[in-house]
Amino acid sequence: QAELGLNEHHQNEAINYMRFARFKRGLCLKTVDSCFQDLKDSRLVEETFTVDEVIDMLDGLRTVVHSEVESELINTTYTNVLLLRQLFSQAEKWYLKLQTDVSELENRELLEQVAEFEKSEFTSSNKKPSADLVKPKLAPLNEGGSELLNKTVACLQEENEKLKARLRTIETQATAALDEKAKLEKSLKDLQMIQGDQKTNTNQDITELENKVAALKCQFEKTLNDSTANQKFLEQNLVTTKHDLLRVQDQLSTAEKELEKKFQQTAAYRNMKEILTKKNEQIKDLRKKLSK
Repeated sequence: QAELGLNEHHQNEAINYMRFARFKRGLCLKTVDSCFQDLKDSRLVEETFTVDEVIDMLDGLRTVVHSEVESELINTTYTNVLLLRQLFSQAEKWYLKLQTDVSELENRELLEQVAEFEKSEFTSSNKKPSADLVKPKLAPLNEGGSELLNKTVACLQEENEKLKARLRTIETQATAALDEKAKLEKSLKDLQMIQGDQKTNTNQDITELENKVAALKCQFEKTLNDSTANQKFLEQNLVTTKHDLLRVQDQLSTAEKELEKKFQQTAAYRNMKEILTKKNEQIKDLRKKLSK
């Protein structure tokens, strides 16, 4: 049996349409036959006719047949448009865009294949259509649509899990950064106590650094709260924090140079230098973690 290259369901739908088309074609042929029969019954009642009478009868028959055939062709066109409308409406429910190739409608090889299919389906088998095949309704594409939706949901869930894991990693790194900032803040306070009241300018710098650290802490907390909604925003804030920490390192380095000038001959100078060296190492570790 000839096949159309479709699955069983769609091939049954094609058979239903071909059965409908055969029925309409049969009605059209019967109408044409009745036109000729009416001419025979109404006009061919004499044994001889003149040329003008024959021409008049043929013209009248041509007009009637032309009208019937034209009407049937127009109706067939409208019927095909309604069929396409059903298919397109069903596809739009699943956000699909179907395309047609009109040039293929004149492909002789495909037309012969359809003719062979019709012949094998309606002539050779001589089997009556089953109740399932003659149902006129168009079945919804539940299986294909559900499969598409399930794949989409699974893909989104997988991507969501990856984003959650990445977010947890960033939160862990940010928490560690906050801990390091707290240690740095405590170290800055200890440095302020060592400098004493005589280091007014240095104390002002340290106070400014403390304010910046507090601002960075607030910025980190806000970034952590908004991280679940906008990961990109968190990454940008982390970059900003990195730049601020680099400026903190630079200001600490400046403060260290000023202290070296004032305490280069004292034991306090050596102690303070060791403290600043340790803090610089902590800042470097913090910068590496933030970069990761």
